[in-house]
Amino acid sequence: MSQGPRSGLYAVSSALLAMSRHLEVRDVLKTIVASARELLDAQYAALGVPDDHGGFAQFVVDGISDAQWKAIGPLPRQHGILAAMLHEARPERLADVRKDPRFEGWPAAHPDMSDFLGLPIRDGDEVIGALFLANKICAKPEGSCGFTEDDEELLTILAQHAAIALTNARLYERSRELTIAEERSRLAHELHDAVSQKLFSLRLTAQAAAALVDRDPSRAKGELQQVAALAAEATDELRAAVVELRPAALDDDGLVATLRTQIQVLDRAHSAHVTFDSCGVRALPAAQEEAVLRVAQEALHNALRHSGATRVDVTLERRDQGAALRVTDDGSGFDPHAIRSAGRHLGLVSMRDRSSGVGGILTVESAPGEGTTIDMEVPGG
Repeated sequence: MSQGPRSGLYAVSSALLAMSRHLEVRDVLKTIVASARELLDAQYAALGVPDDHGGFAQFVVDGISDAQWKAIGPLPRQHGILAAMLHEARPERLADVRKDPRFEGWPAAHPDMSDFLGLPIRDGDEVIGALFLANKICAKPEGSCGFTEDDEELLTILAQHAAIALTNARLYERSRELTIAEERSRLAHELHDAVSQKLFSLRLTAQAAAALVDRDPSRAKGELQQVAALAAEATDELRAAVVELRPAALDDDGLVATLRTQIQVLDRAHSAHVTFDSCGVRALPAAQEEAVLRVAQEALHNALRHSGATRVDVTLERRDQGAALRVTDDGSGFDPHAIRSAGRHLGLVSMRDRSSGVGGILTVESAPGEGTTIDMEVPGG
């Protein structure tokens, strides 16, 4: 805090805001570690989340290069000074961590560390992690600790907010897992209702054609043409379902390319003309990209399966630091208020939950006979 109260307060505020922007657990952990190291002028920082087997489920570092991290080897176990943070659950401020009797088992490739500050991250009475800093960047007498009581107090405040951010991120991931399970259940019902019925009809029609081959070849030919049509429809249904089930290649291809590929498949699979256009979209945080993709999929599903649309247009464009998605169809439309009051919401609740879960805004415009437009805007990083 040597730069004065005003700059120190700004640094703390920036760190807390950075933590609150992320919803993925891994992103939150990285932000906490980077913020702590920068805030307290430390050379190294780390954060460990314990598992139930004496090790760490996750261990994130800052200030160490990828090559150094690879040379260090496997994640550490809960022993020595690391265990003290988790099991004794009290702050530790040391002039030289290497001289502490609990210092043991550090890999040979581990960077050299001296003064040390560590403390637990608590959620109520539960210790959900431990935050470590080493090598304060400041002038200090040989053998003394550069980390001060003020540093410890500041890190305690940061850890309290880190606990909130980490808990929220965990709740978000659990909520997303439940949403994925619900989507799988919905798709399973659709496969049963749509594809199974078509396959059953196809079987009956093929049997009828076989019975007519000898006594009425002309009618048999008509039945076989119906078999071909039913088989094509079943294939289209399966292809569309696979698009929704297949994990989106967001990490590899990005949001724009993933959306474009899926919409091209849907355009081929359905009689409606489905288009996609994008303009100036930047990479978004992972949670926001997934939310945009899932809302687009849900809106497309509604338009292609329920509205009778002959055309569906999807656009994705840059909006300030974020992005705006629009899905418009010329289908039968509906009264959003009537649908909501009747308990039939065509996935609108799911779409709104996804949007609000990443700080976005979703609006729906529709009326009977006038098609539907769904707009979603997300803030970006």
